[in-house]
Formats: sequence, structure tokens, C-alpha cells
Amino acid sequence: MREILEMAERLGRSLGSTDEYRALRRALEATAEDRELSELQNRILDLERRFEEALRSGQQPPASEQQEYESLFSRLQSNPTYQRLVSAQANFDKIVARVNETIHQGIEKGAQSRIILT
Repeated sequence: MREILEMAERLGRSLGSTDEYRALRRALEATAEDRELSELQNRILDLERRFEEALRSGQQPPASEQQEYESLFSRLQSNPTYQRLVSAQANFDKIVARVNETIHQGIEKGAQSRIILT
């Protein structure tokens, strides 16, 4: 088990040194510094909480709040900092998906092997 954990740590270090991960970190830092984006996200989260409360109590959220949500969400999606974050996250997710697929293939091969490794 120790060997597996050591390999996992090396894998984590390798992933952390990829250009995709570095781009993601920069995008996350830029997101934290973008005041307009933070305000948009906070207002959207507030509206989502209100929607949940209304739905839990069997009520429909007010139409004005639904329209505000749609407007805010549209602004969020057109925010350049947010777009960079989404793009960077998607690129890093592709790397992680390829790694996970490779791990899965290795597991399948290991399960078929009759050789027992210690």
C-alpha cells in the first residue's frame, strides 16, 4: 500500500506541475481578485438560497427574482475572468480524465494478471 501512496503523491506532484494546472491556479487567483465577479456570484448564490426556501415551502420564487437570476447568470457567463476560469477548469479536467482512464486500464490489467505483487 505504501508504494501505491508514493506513486499517488508523485502523480499529484506531476499534475500540479502541468501547464493546465498552473493556468487553473492563475484563473482562480484572478477570480478571487475580480470584485464584479464576486458580487455576481454572491448575488446568484443568495437568489439560489431564496429559490430553495421558496420551493421547500411549496411556493414558486417571484418572477422578478427569476428574471434577475437569469440576467445575473448571463452577466456571469459573459465575464472574461469567469470565462478564463471555466476554460482552464475544462482543460485541467481533460488531463485528469485521461489520467483516470489510464489508471482504470491499469486496474483492469492488474485484475486480469495472475502474478501477485507485494
